[in-house]
Amino acid sequence: MNYRRWIAALLFAVASSLAHAATPDVYQDTAAQIRAHAGDHRLLVLGELHGTRETPLLVQALLQGYDEKTPLQLALELPTAENTALAAYMASSGDAAAKHALRNSPYWNVRDHLHDGRRSQDMLDLIEAARALRAQGRDVAVVGFDENTAGEGGPGARDADMAKTLRAEFHALPATGRMIVLTGNVHGSRGQPTYLPYPPATSLLEGLPLYNVRIEARGGEFWACMGYRKCGTRALIQRDAAPPKVDTRADRSYDLWVFLPRFTVARLLDGNI
Repeated sequence: MNYRRWIAALLFAVASSLAHAATPDVYQDTAAQIRAHAGDHRLLVLGELHGTRETPLLVQALLQGYDEKTPLQLALELPTAENTALAAYMASSGDAAAKHALRNSPYWNVRDHLHDGRRSQDMLDLIEAARALRAQGRDVAVVGFDENTAGEGGPGARDADMAKTLRAEFHALPATGRMIVLTGNVHGSRGQPTYLPYPPATSLLEGLPLYNVRIEARGGEFWACMGYRKCGTRALIQRDAAPPKVDTRADRSYDLWVFLPRFTVARLLDGNI
């Protein structure tokens, strides 16, 4: 009986190892699909559900898959006040002191209900992946584009300022450069949802070579804030496997929808640096 149990445990471990080993292919395959659909569009906006472990891995795969000669700028929904620290980290060796310096700001050090899902070890790992590409000789930069984090100026002002910042950053790129924007799925929409009294940031980027993608999953959980101080784990509705969905309607919110197998809650930072 013990022998049988040992064999069963061994088979389970091997199966688990194989499943884990195959996981990166999901990100590489999905990233390749996104690049193929986006084609020559040089501004790629990714609309996400904040607070997952999987989306940063997908973005990492996207960055790694572009031609080595292509200048890349990763624009994250972080305060523009973090850009000096981001630039310093990108130019660093990525050692413990550099990591400490990047995290040593009020933005990365919040607790409990103040977590909206963007502050996670997974996002820091994405920044590190971009730094590693730069260290290999790639032309890669990371910037925050959330200029007006408090929304000063009334409804819609924050999104308008996001769009203004993104437009300026895009125009500053080399002629062959590409910008990959990671933002919440409302900010990333081409159209204005009926429940939103102002246009989202991406809808204000008309005239730019824009392609936007909504990143979803067929199940799992993510971390989000639904109303004031109502942050926590949210479950996704289970859905069947589906290929990427292309939308060409004039009133579309996204050009492409992709579906990862599952979301899991991000590794939120605990506020201790």
